[in-house]
Amino acid sequence: MAAAFGLASVLLAVQGVAASLFSLPRTYPNITACASEPITYSCENTATIQNTCCSPTPGGLVLQTQFWDTYTGLEKKGQLLPKDSWTIHGLWPDNCDGSFEQYCDLSRQYDRKPSPSVLPDGTTVPAYTGPGVDTFVGEFGRLDLLTYMDKYWVSQGSPNADFWGHEFAKHATCTSTFDVSCYGPGYKKNQDVVDFFDAVVRAFKMYPTFDVLAASGILPSNKTTYPLSLLQTALKAQTGAVPYLGCGQNGTVLQEVWYFSHVSGTEQFGHYKSVDSTTKSTCSATAGIHYYERTPASEREVRVLP
Repeated sequence: MAAAFGLASVLLAVQGVAASLFSLPRTYPNITACASEPITYSCENTATIQNTCCSPTPGGLVLQTQFWDTYTGLEKKGQLLPKDSWTIHGLWPDNCDGSFEQYCDLSRQYDRKPSPSVLPDGTTVPAYTGPGVDTFVGEFGRLDLLTYMDKYWVSQGSPNADFWGHEFAKHATCTSTFDVSCYGPGYKKNQDVVDFFDAVVRAFKMYPTFDVLAASGILPSNKTTYPLSLLQTALKAQTGAVPYLGCGQNGTVLQEVWYFSHVSGTEQFGHYKSVDSTTKSTCSATAGIHYYERTPASEREVRVLP
């Protein structure tokens, strides 16, 4: 099963660092100068951020986004969903007004199927044809990170690593705190990619959607439906703000949640302060919302060692 998830593809890269497993290379940026920067939350600063490595700029409205999928389409290849958990979608840097940029650095374009393939200014985003981003993580010996991502950052209809490459290229390249320049002269190729994946996992752990809903008596069901207001209230009670809830099938089937935050410090290490969604929910405010169960064949228990 590990091979199906792409772990086998990075084992050779990991062998290169196997002799020094207790001194794996670090991936954080050089933010020494940030200690002298004014402490403020993104989108709440009254002065221009002078060092954009210290705060996500201009995309200071940070979204931690999650999916509730009921299948992957790749079950026969061992790509399964985590039992009793939502899955990671990404970590997005929206501008403070709710607008956003995408594919901001084509020299770090690792998306095999860019969407959109042409930017609003007419720039074509070339499809990536190189090795998967899972190999980048493997080169740093981070099997711990890969294992977690394979469990919780699961794609529907495409290999997981392709999805991860899409999220980095489309969103991380527009987040100033992951700019290559922030890593200084000691930058090692692709450490910004690994750093972003670490940050995505950290942010995801802040918002355990399944557990929060379950603790309020809201569980996946093929029979029961839930009013939108109940879902929103349950999540707001634990995060302090109303997230975006996305629904399909005329607004009746729950599929997504986006948690909006302002950040004090970098996106990697800073404090996230929940704020209300700037995007109106696509879930019906009047009809019952289905939060469907998954079939056992589409999920696996992940709260055990691999």
